[in-house]
Amino acid sequence: MFFIVGMEEVFEALSKMFPMTPSLNDRVQHAPWAGFHFYDLIFPLFAFIVGISLVFSLSKSVAVEGKARTSVKILKRSVILYFLGVLTYHGIAEGIEHVRLLGVLQRLAICSCVAGLAFVWMNTRALAGLTATLLVGYWAMLTFVPVPGFGAGDFAEGHNLTNWIDKMYLPFRKWDGDHDPEGLLSTLPAIASSLLGVFAGLLVEDSTVEPRRKVRLLLLWGCAGMGAGLLWHLQFPIIKKIWSSSFVLLTAGISCLLLAGFYHVIDIRNHRDWCRPFVWIGMNAITIYLIAHFVKLEGIAKGFVGGEIHSTLEMVHQGLGALVTALLALGFSFLICRFLFNRKIFLRV
Repeated sequence: MFFIVGMEEVFEALSKMFPMTPSLNDRVQHAPWAGFHFYDLIFPLFAFIVGISLVFSLSKSVAVEGKARTSVKILKRSVILYFLGVLTYHGIAEGIEHVRLLGVLQRLAICSCVAGLAFVWMNTRALAGLTATLLVGYWAMLTFVPVPGFGAGDFAEGHNLTNWIDKMYLPFRKWDGDHDPEGLLSTLPAIASSLLGVFAGLLVEDSTVEPRRKVRLLLLWGCAGMGAGLLWHLQFPIIKKIWSSSFVLLTAGISCLLLAGFYHVIDIRNHRDWCRPFVWIGMNAITIYLIAHFVKLEGIAKGFVGGEIHSTLEMVHQGLGALVTALLALGFSFLICRFLFNRKIFLRV
């Protein structure tokens, strides 16, 4: 969320101040199609974190309220999150034909719903079977089901089964013309990203496992996931826009490594002060995400450092004005979240 609500603009400003080589600049953007760039990690990391958080929130709910009532809560929360997602893309303000039925929050709502219900009603072995079925089944469909005009096993943009299904069956607005990176079929492996997060959450929650052993296991799982993803890439390319199975394993592996690192630093070594601002954002992630969509914090920042101040800063160094503006907008995000956190105001979905 830190990157979504303002760090991206900070990077853009820094790139103006210190121009990077074209190849390095491309690496901090989304990959245009096949391959993996830095920004491609953010969304699957969200899906992975959703799975981790489900373990802690639903375990308590099941113990107190039972499986049936917990399942109803999961469905209600997912429906609310889904419609918030539709609203972030302007809802029906621009006409029904411009409604985006599937997007970032909509995908997270579906992943949270399916992974949550699976966690409540399935044992660990069944969860593993469901995860494998989603990943292998998705690979099999894209590899062996022929697409009209292109045949089977063609993963190029517009040629693959995922894009074709969006073109034929996903109504209204699609992000990439006639297909969508958060489309219908690619939601299946995205659910697997959250289920892999569930397994990481189960490990972290398990009080019978010694903390340092948890770190070692997370590191092992992370390396295994990355290795498996890179090997699968040789036949089923790593492509974020269709959420390929190799992409799921690679990003889940990286997510495990990050979880291991943060768990070691924060929970084992007890170094916590540095991460307090990120806790503010994390405790109101949906709130600040919606604010960033509907309130232009950058515009507010320009009210303080725009005009002549911006021009003067740009004269000092190209891009400095943009950097100061971006940092101030990011600071507003932190202040909003700090205000909400200190007053124990949390948007619960």
